[in-house]
Amino acid sequence: MAREFTSVGVVGLGTMGAGIVEVFARNGIDVVAVEISEAALERGRATLTGSTDRAVARGKLAEADRDALLSRVHFAVGLDALHSVDLVVEAVPEHLDLKQRIFAELDRVCKPEAILATNTSSLSVTEISVATTRPNQVIGIHFFNPAPIMKLVEVVRTVVTSADVVADVEALCKRLGKVDVTINDRAGFIANALLFGYLNHAVGMFEAHYATREDIDAAMKLGCGLPMGPLALMDLIGLDTAYEILDTMYRRGGRDRRHAPVPLIKQMVTAGLLGRKSGRGFYTYERPGSPVVVPDEQTPVATELTLADGARAISKVGVVGSGTMATGIIEIFAKAGYEVVSVTRGAEKSAKVCEAVKTSLNKGVVRGKLSEADRDAALGRISWSATLDHLADVDLVVEAVVEELSVKKALFASLDEICKPDVVLATTTSSLPVIDVAMATQRPADVVGLHFFNPAPIMPLVEIVQTIRTSAEATATARAVCAALGKTGVVCGDRSGFIVNALLFPYLNDAVKMLEASYSTADDIDYAMKLGCGYPMGPFDLLDVVGLDVSLAIQRELYLELREPGFAPAPLLEHLVTAGYLGRKTGRGFRDHTNR
Repeated sequence: MAREFTSVGVVGLGTMGAGIVEVFARNGIDVVAVEISEAALERGRATLTGSTDRAVARGKLAEADRDALLSRVHFAVGLDALHSVDLVVEAVPEHLDLKQRIFAELDRVCKPEAILATNTSSLSVTEISVATTRPNQVIGIHFFNPAPIMKLVEVVRTVVTSADVVADVEALCKRLGKVDVTINDRAGFIANALLFGYLNHAVGMFEAHYATREDIDAAMKLGCGLPMGPLALMDLIGLDTAYEILDTMYRRGGRDRRHAPVPLIKQMVTAGLLGRKSGRGFYTYERPGSPVVVPDEQTPVATELTLADGARAISKVGVVGSGTMATGIIEIFAKAGYEVVSVTRGAEKSAKVCEAVKTSLNKGVVRGKLSEADRDAALGRISWSATLDHLADVDLVVEAVVEELSVKKALFASLDEICKPDVVLATTTSSLPVIDVAMATQRPADVVGLHFFNPAPIMPLVEIVQTIRTSAEATATARAVCAALGKTGVVCGDRSGFIVNALLFPYLNDAVKMLEASYSTADDIDYAMKLGCGYPMGPFDLLDVVGLDVSLAIQRELYLELREPGFAPAPLLEHLVTAGYLGRKTGRGFRDHTNR
């Protein structure tokens, strides 16, 4: 039988500590909430009452339940108040020496059978535990912010944590309505180990002026469905907190350079630009603590691109290719009012593309997204061809053929001979160097990347990739076209993976390495990222959807270009691809999909 916890203590009443107090008290458990001073105690009390009052105002909590919740909380200054509790959860700032001092004192104060837990998100639970005479009763209970809402708890056991203690804490998590994943004591645990490498990489992109803060954040929200962009998330977490976590992970996790904090983070912390809590970080906020972003000197001015900005007039568009991406691009241009010339390799392929476009448009009519008249008008704007010569008078060509550089270069050399001057030539490549394609022509200034996301009619993002030879006019034209299509265009340089894939696939690769090391299961890693970080899919669900072969190819491109050891494809990923386990399309990847 699991131990019944009737009273718990919480040390530290910042945002996280106050949230943990609320979680326990909501579930009928008496809480002793402890701080270092009366002033800190009052701030913690105000945080708790503010949170519960908001829950009442939103209809999430009855007034009587709020009053009962608050009656279960006893506030006190000093650790001596915890002498009779069954469990203590420490939630003070991420400094090892501070936590060790607190645990040494808790060891003295608390009754012998009490469990001592730390909410650390990155420090060694083992190093904290050895400050006590009962390391077998010390465990990590890592809640996620905001604790009353987030479902995930990482239960972190050390090599000496008692199995009974682990079982008792797992049962407690279930009582609290949380989903727990139990793991060993390793830097960053699951969620932070996967999250912070990605966040650090995004800051590096911004520091290098590869893309604007708005474009980096929009790319990850719209391209991956994430609840927040990485730079906005850094501001929410706090840059000082993020720096401490990254620095700890770098020192404890094998000194992987991708966890070495980007210099800009330390500079911003030193300058007091800590994010929301200071009123300014990567963005500027209405006031300290406010989530409301206000314009600053970096905020782009929202203006409609016109011919005066160098954007060329586009009325007729050619789309080359016969796959899913080409079909979707044809549809969105036709629906947006452009005249479209579809070019494939033969009449049979053209017929298939035509049928696919009609089917998709008909679905739009059935779902009420499109009128029959608009469907017929869109179809009327499309002409079908099997020869590139019919692109001689188009204003823009979008290439969506197979992802092989030699094929694309040959195609662009042909387009260079056929197309009129001032045409913009765009490639939809997701991983190949756009400059290599551009230099197959005599007009590299007119070549740009337009990376649509699949399915193109639905996904709102387009990455606009400019090479060192792309003209400002070609980029302005691409931005204007994306706006006319109702898409969000984000501008970036010609680097492997652009924004989305460069940030997404190393994170997926890290998840595979974590599984390969037997640190956790695929299910628990997926739970951690979905429930702890709000991701729409866990990494293994996503890898099976994308295709393990596609993922491996992209990761190899990133590794070959950046030569960063941490980007080397996980051997497990390579082995699964070699074995033909490519994900859903073959029925098996990281999971077996044959009976689903």
